[in-house]
Amino acid sequence: MATVNPYLNFLGNTEEAFNFYKSVFGGEFVGLQRFKDTPEADKLSAADQDKIMHVALPIGSNTILMGTDALESMGHTLTLGNNLSLAIGAESKEEAEKIFNGLAEGGEVEMPLQDTFWGAYFGMTADKFGIKWMVNFDYPQN
Repeated sequence: MATVNPYLNFLGNTEEAFNFYKSVFGGEFVGLQRFKDTPEADKLSAADQDKIMHVALPIGSNTILMGTDALESMGHTLTLGNNLSLAIGAESKEEAEKIFNGLAEGGEVEMPLQDTFWGAYFGMTADKFGIKWMVNFDYPQN
């Protein structure tokens, strides 16, 4: 069965926000990647390269709080109120496709399901009610 986790978008202060959440919930980040570590890094300013591309903080036995900096230089726009997505962790590529296609029906695909540089099959959509979803299947690591 798929898991659901909140995914938060910030206007450049993700690191500050997640250090705050870490002080509240405790624990350690299970993932932290900066934009300078991505294949598109050379297209970004030095300031944007140091921003957070992805961070993950477990806040319970089955919940991971995740986030990113929404970079205007990459065409991202953020309005407080639309800065939350529900992230689905699928157990298979087939389950990811089923869930994604179901959520996308009548909605708007923001990023089609595709293989990513971080080793996952990933896509983003807003459903017909305007709710933002991220669907992810992590390929097994060898």
